[in-house]
Amino acid sequence: MSILKNKVAIITGGAGALGGTMAIGLAKQGVKVAILGRTEKTVQTKVDEIKAVGGDAMGLVADVLNREQLEVARQEILQQWGKIDILVNAAGGNMKGATIMPEDSFFDMNLDDFDSVTKLNLKGTVLPTIIFGKQMAKQGEGNVINISSMAAQQALTRVVGYSTSKASIDIFTKWLAVEMAQKHSEKIRVNAIAPGFFIGEQNRSLLLNEDGSLTARGNTIVNNTPMKRFGEAEELLSTLFWLCDDNSSFITGIVVPVDGGFSAFSGV
Repeated sequence: MSILKNKVAIITGGAGALGGTMAIGLAKQGVKVAILGRTEKTVQTKVDEIKAVGGDAMGLVADVLNREQLEVARQEILQQWGKIDILVNAAGGNMKGATIMPEDSFFDMNLDDFDSVTKLNLKGTVLPTIIFGKQMAKQGEGNVINISSMAAQQALTRVVGYSTSKASIDIFTKWLAVEMAQKHSEKIRVNAIAPGFFIGEQNRSLLLNEDGSLTARGNTIVNNTPMKRFGEAEELLSTLFWLCDDNSSFITGIVVPVDGGFSAFSGV
């Protein structure tokens, strides 16, 4: 029997590519999964998918930037399942205006889009952690898993807004791990997963041509990934399970790369 069985997890962005895969993976381990997203249809589709494989799931329509909606979602989870063991902050993304294309200049960047990306990735992690982490503090135990990125580890061209906000996730993860252990409970752990390059709807056209071949940027990434390929979303699950497992009880405040060796490679 899975050691995660009957734990309760909420996954923000749980209807997305990576968050959705994590949701299904946890459900298959016997975790009760709450899918949180902004669009009822996509949230319900993921809930139905989980139930179709025998998992236990509920859908929550809420924006990670809306405190009131998150508080309602917390109450719904507690009414149905009585606790919150795991929070996976998988909601995030990028915007065109916060990306510097080769023909563009940093000095022409759209600051409103930069602000929006920062709010989504940073505040969209901090606010749900405040709302759902408060229940963990009350319980005296819990597990927060943030989603960082290779864009936070070293400078990647173009994605200035995304990189800056994801780098903030790394220090927030470490800071909160210390805060929770010192002020609330050593049984509340905070860690992050830093995916390498995975194909999703947001980056597909940037990395792949319409015929499925690599774009110039996609080719550069693969050439600088020792495993010479993009990751598969399912390859994040073993790290997720490990961090959620009570057997990793002395692990907090770390950022784990799952990147095919990208962060280890100098390019030489």
